[in-house]
Amino acid sequence: METSNKSLRTCSHGHQYYKSSDCPTCPICEKERKPDSGFLSLLSAPARRALEYHGITTLEQLSTYSEKEILKFHGMGPASLPKLRAALENAGLAFKL
Repeated sequence: METSNKSLRTCSHGHQYYKSSDCPTCPICEKERKPDSGFLSLLSAPARRALEYHGITTLEQLSTYSEKEILKFHGMGPASLPKLRAALENAGLAFKL
């Protein structure tokens, strides 16, 4: 069995974790940051960060983008679109055409 090249890291909040990639994201901080409710709570951490990076924190803001535009965001994948569509629909909104 192969051993992975994970290194012990410590984030700025003092959490210690092992990572094998160059990704600087602390998994403990990410878990603590995940919203308990709202449409952002439905998404994976990379998809949520992609929207937050672009200033999209409400469904009204999301509705000003097309699906094609959202998919261009780094971290956003096609598996997130059905969740976002449903959240928009429940609020009486839709993606821009």
